[in-house]
Amino acid sequence: MTAGASASRYLRTVAGLRPAQGVHRLRLRGQRAALGRLPATTPVFRRRGGAAAPGWPAGFAPMDAILADGFPNAEDNAEGRFRFLEDTREIGAPDGWQQLTAGRLWRYHLHYFEWAWAFSAHPDRDWARDAFARLWRSWRAGAPVWRGDPWSPYVVSLRAWAWCGAYEPLVAGSAIEAEWLAAFAAYPRFVRAFLELDVGGNHLVKNLKALLGLGVFFGDERLRRVAGDRLEEQLAVQVLADGGHYERSPSYHCQVLGDLLDVQGLLAAAGLPPLAGLGEAIAAMRRWLGAMLMPDGDVPMFNDCVRVGRRRIEALEPTAPATVEPLILLQPSGYAVMRGGDRLHLVADVGVPCPSELPAHAHADCLSFELAVDGERAVVDTGVSTYDAGPQRAYERSTAAHNTVEIDGADQTEVWGVFRAARRAKPTLRYAAVDAVAVDAVAVDAVAGGAVTLAASHDGYERLRGRPRHLRTWRVTSAAVEVTDEITGAGAHRVTARFHLTGDAVRVSSSGPGVTAPSRPAQIATGFGQRQTGEVIEVAVAAELPVTLRTRITPAVTQRRRS
Repeated sequence: MTAGASASRYLRTVAGLRPAQGVHRLRLRGQRAALGRLPATTPVFRRRGGAAAPGWPAGFAPMDAILADGFPNAEDNAEGRFRFLEDTREIGAPDGWQQLTAGRLWRYHLHYFEWAWAFSAHPDRDWARDAFARLWRSWRAGAPVWRGDPWSPYVVSLRAWAWCGAYEPLVAGSAIEAEWLAAFAAYPRFVRAFLELDVGGNHLVKNLKALLGLGVFFGDERLRRVAGDRLEEQLAVQVLADGGHYERSPSYHCQVLGDLLDVQGLLAAAGLPPLAGLGEAIAAMRRWLGAMLMPDGDVPMFNDCVRVGRRRIEALEPTAPATVEPLILLQPSGYAVMRGGDRLHLVADVGVPCPSELPAHAHADCLSFELAVDGERAVVDTGVSTYDAGPQRAYERSTAAHNTVEIDGADQTEVWGVFRAARRAKPTLRYAAVDAVAVDAVAVDAVAGGAVTLAASHDGYERLRGRPRHLRTWRVTSAAVEVTDEITGAGAHRVTARFHLTGDAVRVSSSGPGVTAPSRPAQIATGFGQRQTGEVIEVAVAAELPVTLRTRITPAVTQRRRS
């Protein structure tokens, strides 16, 4: 890409941002740079006066304490052995905490200190306190102060929450208590000074959750009020009318829901008034999650999304729909759930890829879908396995990695870098019907009936010559899913519809003049650092527009599988 083209793409990327985001980005960079030049011993962030006896209220159990995961377990961690993102590493000497050869997300996980929850829950309290003290002192000696990954605002926010939870079981009354509290005293003013107002989204929720937790921990009413007021404002921004989180990633939805549940539980345990709108937001997010879950009990993999795990999802207590309906439209967040009898379960992405001001987790996946047959995922999203810059990250965000149509090898949404997107596909939900009875796509939540038809289009390819436009129609019955892709416009183009499969639960057949449908192996991510081999069928044609591709997906067995 030429320098001019690169500059043009950058301008297209920032065009959707709010001016205040740029101001906050410059402010935060300036603050980080100034802080990084100070000696480690500089007491920049002294805490205001607060409670004489710090701590959280007895009986409060945050989500991480309930789940209490170790990485891989507390005993291994005590020996300096940590496993994140399917990568195990040894800390060794204190300077091993920097782990410069690891990916940035791996280092973030190390410095989150979320692994401390496993020590807090360990049955041998004396062993856990001694082991944690050794690790904390080693970390203090080896991790950079005021600079680098340990002092990313997001990382500090997660570590602050974990340290609040670690105090009573691991620190209070121990040999490290005075030193630990002296170090922790800087965190309230640091988090407040570095609120990620340039990013927003789940990062800002984490900042505010930490700030509120610190306010309760140190008995700082002013800090609690600042955090609570800002979080109330964010509820209106980040929780959509259908209950979906506005970043349109099901796993980030779960993360934010867990954060809000933690805030609600902490305030209640402390005898403090609830935040305005918090209970309603949690209830709506639970309903959305209950509607979106796949039959295996986990989330569909749209945008930057990983499997959450049934144990964590169950802790979030999703609200299942009162009745099993053939069609659920979640219009504000842009998803549709379609069922063909009790065998076929399809979730389609018919919404915008991201908020206009926050493209970080967007993929070029408009009109993609996932399909389960007899409770097992059959047509799957290829997911996300890394946040590290490089070809794998670029591929997993691309249109080619999703169950939708690619034209001339281009991405429908112009994703680039690790977390950026320039021009974005704009979708339109055209038609929704059950048993050929049209449904008002704006007003309806769920309708009863049999065969489900849904049609949507997007303009992501209109920047190409001939201004191609993609219209996709799904028809879901108890016997099959029929996908019709109509590409309008002019000129000769290569059109490719891809269907990524795992297992052998379905058969895929396609038709159309000049259409080919070869298959090849494909890598499908199931989580960070985790990929498995599947299959992708590429339904392709090179022809003058308009072009129509028809694909029929049927269960590979005629009888429902029995357990």
